[in-house]
Amino acid sequence: MIDVGKENFQREVLEANGYVIVDYWCEGCRPCMALMPDIEALAVKYEGEIKFTKLNTAKARRVAIVQKILGLPAVALYKDGEKTDEVIKEEATKENIENMIKKIL
Repeated sequence: MIDVGKENFQREVLEANGYVIVDYWCEGCRPCMALMPDIEALAVKYEGEIKFTKLNTAKARRVAIVQKILGLPAVALYKDGEKTDEVIKEEATKENIENMIKKIL
């Protein structure tokens, strides 16, 4: 997984070709921390098909606001720089994230 922030979000996500998953998280979010191993496992499973990134919202709050991330955890799917799908809060489970991925592969 690639750590993204205000310095490289544009390049790694918005200017990327193909599919990119962004895991929006922060240290104070217990559900985010519990979900992270599942997302890392999905990143390994779908390596080469989808780029996986993670953004710590505590360090890049403005990026999260511009992307209309209103609650955590949030996992968003981008295609060619456009957000096409997301799961947030209680919906952000490994199963729902994988279902979002299966819809596009």
